[in-house]
Amino acid sequence: AVKAISDKVKNNIISPESIDETIINQHLYTHNLPDVDLLIRTSGEHRISNFLLWQIAYAELYFTDVLWPDFREQHLYEAIISYQKRERRFGKTSEQIK
Repeated sequence: AVKAISDKVKNNIISPESIDETIINQHLYTHNLPDVDLLIRTSGEHRISNFLLWQIAYAELYFTDVLWPDFREQHLYEAIISYQKRERRFGKTSEQIK
């Protein structure tokens, strides 16, 4: 994405001042997909390993000790129930939402 954007700047297709979140999103492989709402991380690891960093900026993270090959429908339900109990704030505080 950055290389494609920099090529457009170099070729005077876009100006550096016009680069914003929209321009970056348009150049990602995932540009036609919605942002992630829930990221489920299996195996007990509490890190995201540089996975979809731009797209998960406001995602809710769910960590489970269950290994991916053992992850079943019941585990998915547990993750969804946990997600449903959360307050989605998209980078704001609870007070800013009210």
